[in-house]
Amino acid sequence: EMGVYEPHFNFDDSEQYKAAILETRERQKELVAGKAAARAKVEWSLDGSKSKGRAMTDRTIRLTLRAFNNECDAAIANVRWNNANAMLKRIGKAREQIDKLNASNQVVIAEPYFDLKLRELRLTHEYREKQKQEREERAEAARLAREEQKLIREVEEAEDEEATYQEMLERARSEALGAEGAKLAAYVQKIEALERDLAEAHAKAERARAMAEMTRSGYVYIISNVGSFGPDMVKIGLTRRLDPVDRVRELEPKVDLKARKRRIYKRHRK
Repeated sequence: EMGVYEPHFNFDDSEQYKAAILETRERQKELVAGKAAARAKVEWSLDGSKSKGRAMTDRTIRLTLRAFNNECDAAIANVRWNNANAMLKRIGKAREQIDKLNASNQVVIAEPYFDLKLRELRLTHEYREKQKQEREERAEAARLAREEQKLIREVEEAEDEEATYQEMLERARSEALGAEGAKLAAYVQKIEALERDLAEAHAKAERARAMAEMTRSGYVYIISNVGSFGPDMVKIGLTRRLDPVDRVRELEPKVDLKARKRRIYKRHRK
């Protein structure tokens, strides 16, 4: 009811899921071709002819598989994170209803074929979830690369600024060696100002280098969010954001800000 789905497979990437889906479909085709997807419990005769009885049974089996496959295809096409369990039950219910309608003909859907349909649905659902995860990972990697390039540029700019102040300070010190009186006092003031500027530029460069280094590390976060996950669930994840709170804010549910302000106002009034 809460849409909690337990994964059945643990493939490394979506291509492995895709290959498993194709292999599952091939096994289904083999069962159909070998007349093992559905079977008749008894051998019928029609108008005293066993061959006519077999032809009637074959037609019934084809209709049975067509009806069952249509139900399975619809369930597989519409499976989502919040209805996967319901779609599994839908396939099971479809089998029960079709077998019940075929009770007089004694035709049933074979267990191996039914299991393969459940396997296909689970694989398809987990394949889509894996694709979604991979898209998010690629987007996060691209964002991280952009942020890292930005920080590298900031490091280069800060280092250039530091080198400029260092050069200006050395030139001022060299010129001050031959100065006297008021000119020397002016150079002393200039040198003091350049030393302050150099110290600030050095601190700025150190901060930029530290920020660039942080993009190679990250934060593991464990958060609860009643609005998104419910009261008894937490999310565990990894973010490489410089400020991990930015990732937390992304996971916050959208709220009615006016309603929140009204509640805060009422609370203050009390």
